Amino acid sequence: MFTISPSIFVALWAISSILTCRAFTSYANEFVNPNYMLARKYPGNTGGAQFSILKWADQLAVQGPWTVIDKPVVPPSGDIHDYMSWSPYSWPNCAALGNTSELPLPEVWSTCPYYLRDGIFNPDVRMINNTGHFNAMADAVWMNALAWSMTGIPRYSINAANFINIWFIQNSTAMNPNLVYSQMRRGPGKGQLGAHTGELDLKCMAKVANAILILRNGNSPHWTQELDAGMVDWCNRFISWFTSYWIALEEAIAKNNHGSFYYSQLASHQMIAHDYDGARATIRTYFSTIYMNQITSTGEQPLEARRTRPYHYRAYNVIAMMTNARIGSYLGLDYWNYTGAEGAGIQDALDFAMTIPPTDDPLGHRQPAELYQPVAGVASQYGDPDGKYASFLSQIDQRYPSAPYFLWCQPFSESGLVAARPGYSPSRDVASEARAPLAAVLCIAVLLGICLS
Repeated sequence: MFTISPSIFVALWAISSILTCRAFTSYANEFVNPNYMLARKYPGNTGGAQFSILKWADQLAVQGPWTVIDKPVVPPSGDIHDYMSWSPYSWPNCAALGNTSELPLPEVWSTCPYYLRDGIFNPDVRMINNTGHFNAMADAVWMNALAWSMTGIPRYSINAANFINIWFIQNSTAMNPNLVYSQMRRGPGKGQLGAHTGELDLKCMAKVANAILILRNGNSPHWTQELDAGMVDWCNRFISWFTSYWIALEEAIAKNNHGSFYYSQLASHQMIAHDYDGARATIRTYFSTIYMNQITSTGEQPLEARRTRPYHYRAYNVIAMMTNARIGSYLGLDYWNYTGAEGAGIQDALDFAMTIPPTDDPLGHRQPAELYQPVAGVASQYGDPDGKYASFLSQIDQRYPSAPYFLWCQPFSESGLVAARPGYSPSRDVASEARAPLAAVLCIAVLLGICLS
């Protein structure tokens, strides 16, 4: 009987659905059941989502590798291998010193008093871009591992293993397993240690753990015993620091999204280290403590609503809650229907967030796409009998079935957008965005790479 390989199937689907080329979007966090990905029993209408994953994997891979030592400022320890970042919402006020001329940046950092402007990023934060580099590495590792699980094409697992090795394991480039200097607050007498909020910098560890579990469980020949042992050792040392150092422990009791991400991050490290009992205990701790008071009876998240970017932070914490629930499901725990002290849960929080327009943001940020991923995730988990969630997405993004999250947020309606229907022309949708020629070139290039691998 004639059979077709997964890679060729995806390529053929992509040729017939060239509209599925999408601009890359970095999800705040996510964890996909490795068993689902490795089984390759995906719904037939997910070809567009599969192709987007392949495209993003290749697109991200050419941007790497990334390393923690790539920064122009040495941490106070004098060790370039120490992770370092500056508090993103801290701004200098040199005028408070009576200064009337522009100071050199190093003098600004050390002499000018800094104050917090919640939600407003100080652009010079990116001068030390360990945070951005870690996020980019996590995205590339995750997408390449997903692409390998779908196709078995070697280059994807090679990419994922290589990026992990360079960031965590290889002696010349490896990050030291701590976040002592994360989100340092500058100014006179400050800046020698980071802040507890800096523990959020490694929130995307769930993606890295997801990738490692896919490579490990799928017996990738490129995820060697040496690499696995190196990551186990790194994570064990990080866990020891993360569960004992005072800065990290302050984050462990944070009541808002910081606490939610702390526990997903800890459980992620524990799964990499083969400590599944510890990971289960971590997820249980989150849902029995911090989670209990994060959602009111109406579904509102008051600790996120009081921030200067409430739309963003509501979505942000829902994603963190869902990541913890997904990790729990993989570990044999069911917290999807677990409710907090006021009787509301994850679905209620998402439903409430959907009622708030993106313009309800004092700083003018408009980021409706932040809700797309959790909307699909909630619909797939709780069902969508009246089509509320599918309608929400189809009205704001007619190409949502080609987004990567559509592959694992199943079952979920495609709203008839994947199948051809009278009066609907996907090519016109793409052309209307003035991206059709470039999209076609990119897609064909990626396909050639797939078919030649």
